[in-house]
Amino acid sequence: MNSVGNYLKQSDIFYQFTPTQLEMVANLCQEVVFQAGEIIFKENSSSNELYIITQGEVEILINPSTVGPAFDKNKHTDSVIATLRRGQSFGEIALVDEGLRSASARAVQKDTRLLVISRDKVIMLCETYSQLGYRLMYNLAADLAMKIRNTDLRIREQLLYKPQDDKK
Repeated sequence: MNSVGNYLKQSDIFYQFTPTQLEMVANLCQEVVFQAGEIIFKENSSSNELYIITQGEVEILINPSTVGPAFDKNKHTDSVIATLRRGQSFGEIALVDEGLRSASARAVQKDTRLLVISRDKVIMLCETYSQLGYRLMYNLAADLAMKIRNTDLRIREQLLYKPQDDKK
């Protein structure tokens, strides 16, 4: 198995893939390198690629002013909602739909290396090899479910521990 296949093997969304399946996915990958502070993609941009981190860190950012007037639109400061490391993936929603990105992604470290997989190529592979497609979609659903649960817990924490307004 080549080095790309070894990186894929470390990623949760390729859990329980056979060496042959990993090799097929590896053939779809393109490696890209980003420098510290460089934007990988912007919030509300089109979505058609999945990313796997092979080296470095990536911050996932949101712009709070997009949710409403309660936030100061003049501040232009994005909030970091997650920091991802080697073996983690992002942009998974692009495999499900081609909607707009719900957040931005930015490289944290110098020479952050990512594997990029095009949605169209992954979908074609999944349609051709149904076992591979089932395993990928199962793993993707498990990964997204975990992220939804974590987000739900964070929202509950914010709501429960938020100082209550004095009612006088």
